[in-house]
Amino acid sequence: MSDANAGDSAADADSDATVDAGVAPADDLLESAPETAYLWGHVAGGGEVERGEFTVSTSDETCANRLAVIAGGGDIDRRETEREYAHNTAVTRVKDEYRVTVDGDVVRSASAAFGLPVGDDAGGYRFDVFEDRRKQLLRGLLESCGTVCFKSSTGTVGISFVHDDRALLETVDRLLDACPVNAPTGEIGETSSGGYWFGIDDDAAAGFGEWVYEGSDGTNLFAPTRRRKLVRSLEEAENA
Repeated sequence: MSDANAGDSAADADSDATVDAGVAPADDLLESAPETAYLWGHVAGGGEVERGEFTVSTSDETCANRLAVIAGGGDIDRRETEREYAHNTAVTRVKDEYRVTVDGDVVRSASAAFGLPVGDDAGGYRFDVFEDRRKQLLRGLLESCGTVCFKSSTGTVGISFVHDDRALLETVDRLLDACPVNAPTGEIGETSSGGYWFGIDDDAAAGFGEWVYEGSDGTNLFAPTRRRKLVRSLEEAENA
């Protein structure tokens, strides 16, 4: 095969991956756009950033493919993991996890621009550039460090955010306070595993969930399994 043909095949493969994922590579990962807000929300909530490289984890294969395409390419590693529940470390669950690794100079630039923690260095989380893309940013954060459930005891949807970094949760709390739908939250507390968490008030969680996924069909910026879980919880609450 000639170099020209090999290049064409690689381009076709990249094109097929883009079509399959339903998204396109971002024009500039440092600029505000729906896809960049969604990507960096995932990196902040479920990623590990080192100098020149980030790895973001998700349990949704389609979401992993979409994040890799938005970032302009990345390695995806599938593995089986056993995790403790955030609020009850005595209970564990085994599930598939997809780890997307992206490297390059843009990661260094993004870490500085958005105040992401690098290695053991604390982050400042500066997301002002995404002020007009708050919905997609919060969607990425919800899918990466949020939990959604139907609370049978109250017949309502439950939405909470859990993370080891209290500073990130404080940032999420401020974003929720500024979003256009009512999303009051409780105090940040400690989990039994040593992390932190807070929840959106039960009477506001359903409205926030509907808003944060509004319009996602038109962009494919969502993890299908996470959105389905929210839809099921909304339906259960409606029928409770």
